[in-house]
Amino acid sequence: MTTDTPARLLQLLSLLQTPREWPGAELAERLRVSRRTVRRDIDRLRELGYPVQATKGSDGGYRLVAGKAMPPLVLDDEEAVAIAVGLRAGAGHAVAGVDEASVRALAKLEQVLPARLRHRVSTLQAATTPLTSGDGASIAPETLTVMASAVAGRERLRFAYRDKDGGESRRLTEPHRLVSTGRRWYLVAYDLDRADWRTFRVDRVSEPLATGVRFAPRELPAGSAAEYLRRSIQRRQETYAFEVRFAAPARQVAARVPSWLGVPEDDAEGGCVLRGTTGDPVEWLAVRLAMTGYEFGVREPAELIECVRELGGRLSRAAGAAVNGRS
Repeated sequence: MTTDTPARLLQLLSLLQTPREWPGAELAERLRVSRRTVRRDIDRLRELGYPVQATKGSDGGYRLVAGKAMPPLVLDDEEAVAIAVGLRAGAGHAVAGVDEASVRALAKLEQVLPARLRHRVSTLQAATTPLTSGDGASIAPETLTVMASAVAGRERLRFAYRDKDGGESRRLTEPHRLVSTGRRWYLVAYDLDRADWRTFRVDRVSEPLATGVRFAPRELPAGSAAEYLRRSIQRRQETYAFEVRFAAPARQVAARVPSWLGVPEDDAEGGCVLRGTTGDPVEWLAVRLAMTGYEFGVREPAELIECVRELGGRLSRAAGAAVNGRS
């Protein structure tokens, strides 16, 4: 019989988080306690905020349902390792849908993982290779988790940085936010040595160290970290405006293009127009537009029009060569 009430509650919670309904008799058998004790433990979980639903009858039992707030999860070893490996795989690339919240979750999880499980996570990741990745450079998940923890804890962050020309320096910063552009991760931070705000490409960061020194947040000279990053990128590189019309509604196109390229707007002909500004190579933009899967036409700039024309011809020739090769 389990006499340690906190341990028993954790075990009960772990069982209830399995997506099924548990008869009271089965829970009592699993926990080696009486049904009355199970009922008291269920009441304790409810007092702690866990929404446990009970159904009556011979087939009735208990299950955990969705609530207004999410109480802490209890994971077994296999579940914790699986989640950590999945988050690490996504965090290593700035892919759509894997944003700062995912990195924060990974940082929290790895902070509480026992050493034996951290070793299993690292071993599994080292032994696997993803079939696909983001368009940008890969990043060590440990780099992201250290930086995310410093952002969340408002701790000064020290790291080595390599600029675009290969120059290396040491930076001491007050990290504000991590931002994913869909291709790369960036850190928006206040650089203490330069007494000014800066953006740093995370794939150029090494040896990140949260110093433990707390700081009071400064006011960012822009509405948001994403907006500050957008302005910073435009200042540093040559950009160009583009306009593309899709033969599909804006709602459908918006689900296929990164938000930082712009927001498509419906037109009167049943399609939509995407306007934006970017510093990405026209070759990359041409391929990214084709990957939406919708018919489109480029209105400007001339360089992008020419690039799409050349790409279309190259793909047509490749398809023709493949057909001839089979005949």
